[in-house]
Amino acid sequence: MRILSKRELKELVLYSPQHVARLEKAGQFPKRVQLGPNRVGWIEDEVLDWLRIRVELRK
Repeated sequence: MRILSKRELKELVLYSPQHVARLEKAGQFPKRVQLGPNRVGWIEDEVLDWLRIRVELRK
């Protein structure tokens, strides 16, 4: 399992951190994992699955 940093996440989904937070709150994006008091990350497989669904929906 690989955890993505905020920087790595932004490179994959091209959304601002604020927009990612709004999507998470609405249940439309994978939830972040609290790694420490000041560090969060996202499970790469969950984010990639989320992206795959978006690609499939465009067809």
